[in-house]
Amino acid sequence: MERVRFAPSPTGHLHIGGARTALFNYLYARHTGGKFLVRIEDTDLNRSTEESEKVILEGLRWLGIDWDEGIEVGGEHGPYRSTERVGIYNPYVEKLLAEGRAYLCYCSEEELEKEREEALKRGEMPRYSGKCRHLTKEQKEAYEKEGRKPVVRFRVPDDELIVVEDIVRGRVEFNSKDIGDFIIVKSDGIPVYNFAVTIDDYLMQITTVIRGEEHLSNTPRQILIYKALGFEVPKFAHVSLILGKDRTKMSKRHGSTWVEQYRDAGYLPEAIVNFLALLGWSPEGEEEIFSLEELVEKFDLNRVVKNPAVFDIDKLNHINGIYIRKSPIERIVELAIPHLVNAGFITENDINEKKEWLTKVVETVRDGLSFVGDIVNHVNIFFGEEVKLENEEAAEVLKQEHVLGLINEFETMVKEAEAIDSNFAQNVFKELKNRTGAKGKALFMPIRVALTGQVHGPELVNIIEILGRETIIKRLGFVKENLM
Repeated sequence: MERVRFAPSPTGHLHIGGARTALFNYLYARHTGGKFLVRIEDTDLNRSTEESEKVILEGLRWLGIDWDEGIEVGGEHGPYRSTERVGIYNPYVEKLLAEGRAYLCYCSEEELEKEREEALKRGEMPRYSGKCRHLTKEQKEAYEKEGRKPVVRFRVPDDELIVVEDIVRGRVEFNSKDIGDFIIVKSDGIPVYNFAVTIDDYLMQITTVIRGEEHLSNTPRQILIYKALGFEVPKFAHVSLILGKDRTKMSKRHGSTWVEQYRDAGYLPEAIVNFLALLGWSPEGEEEIFSLEELVEKFDLNRVVKNPAVFDIDKLNHINGIYIRKSPIERIVELAIPHLVNAGFITENDINEKKEWLTKVVETVRDGLSFVGDIVNHVNIFFGEEVKLENEEAAEVLKQEHVLGLINEFETMVKEAEAIDSNFAQNVFKELKNRTGAKGKALFMPIRVALTGQVHGPELVNIIEILGRETIIKRLGFVKENLM
């Protein structure tokens, strides 16, 4: 049975790249009938926080990604935080030390920095010289008396070819001479990432490691540890980087980079999942809209491409707009309300009383929404009693000779109507045409501009019903007094 994992470091938010990695692991596990595990790699004590862990796990759940084993779920291979597993790692450290595959290193930061600078001056890639490889007992005791706390370094074999048969990238070769003896346990006794992750993946029976391309350089170190401990090496699949539209590594200058930023802006989780799946994975055929269940059915690691994926916000907006239009209107209303409150269009106290009216507003504008938060840029025309002309074209409409009479006649019909409902809105222009002789654009456009200040926008029939009698009359009065 395939067992895969997502092992984030809780040092920040759930990045889009991390979410894509989690999704690929989830889809692969579900597609193969395997197990998906989530654990926390918190070996970076200075940067890891409980808040970051909470944000990451909430982000996964918001996306609809659940896990079979791991943090907050439990399982037979716990605990699922690295810092809670130090006692589990120690015997393996002792084994490597006893067999001479690892050794204590007492080099100071200053000494290491000097080595690094000298290597760079020689035009060489910095790597540890191995000066502590063969310390005598007396030398170790002298360092201990100085108060130096050692790290544990892995003894890298000389000139050994390390091969990664990567599912995505194919055969990738490394030479051990380019690596140098690396640290596996810090001076505070906490194992570093490369050591902890290797032990964890082995003990948790991970069969395939699916992760970002940036981890490919870690893989030869991990393979060396696997082999030194006699562990079976798992399969690897390193998925491509996510680039911005300018084809540089995705960063803040490309826009939002965290999952919760998209959630808070009003993107739907199923749209984010759909979009992320297409970042580096190529489905068969031309179809691009897939539910999570459909993605599980179709996902195949062999169709994950090694070329960088480009984060195209326009494509995400297109996909999200499709999901907004497919969703029940009640859901979109609930998502829209916080944005309308924050923008000052409504208050918390208005929500229940105006829910039916708000539903009509949202339904009228949602076809134009790329994300729900964008609604604040589409609903101005439904709030307030004054009209602001959007441009000179709108102003010119009101200057036409027949417009004042048309507006007066329309105002009379609004005042006399039993109700300003959909029936009135659908029939008023036929009657207005009979009364004034205006037709086509000359009939509709002046009313649109007088009610909204705009020459384009939602269906005029919907606008009339939503505005209602009182607001229409006040707006027409304002237009006649101030804009004509």
